[in-house]
Amino acid sequence: VQLMESGGGLVQPGGSLTLSCTASGSIYSINVMGWYRQAPGKQRELVATTTSGHSTNYADSVKGRFTISREDVNNAVYLQMNSLKPEDTAVYYCNAGGYASGSWPPKRYDSWGQGTQVTVSS
Repeated sequence: VQLMESGGGLVQPGGSLTLSCTASGSIYSINVMGWYRQAPGKQRELVATTTSGHSTNYADSVKGRFTISREDVNNAVYLQMNSLKPEDTAVYYCNAGGYASGSWPPKRYDSWGQGTQVTVSS
């Protein structure tokens, strides 16, 4: 299963960006989709996740500012980021976990996108 991200860029503090990620390949199911980020010199951290039941989970640092959503018909997940701060600057990675088709029983996968840079600066 492959993930393709888009939507990163440079934005001023207080601005907004929307990240998109689409999964493709031999998908039997996508149980969890999410966004993680890694700032220079720091470990990769969870930003937000959403399950097949559309429940969501957010890092405390982004609650109230970021919104994750998924569009099952397109195997897509989005991250709407508002009120961006300089500390949100990082490479943002899409993640998806589920089961792949092509074998029985289906095999689990845990896939990552290539990452998209988000820079918040004036």
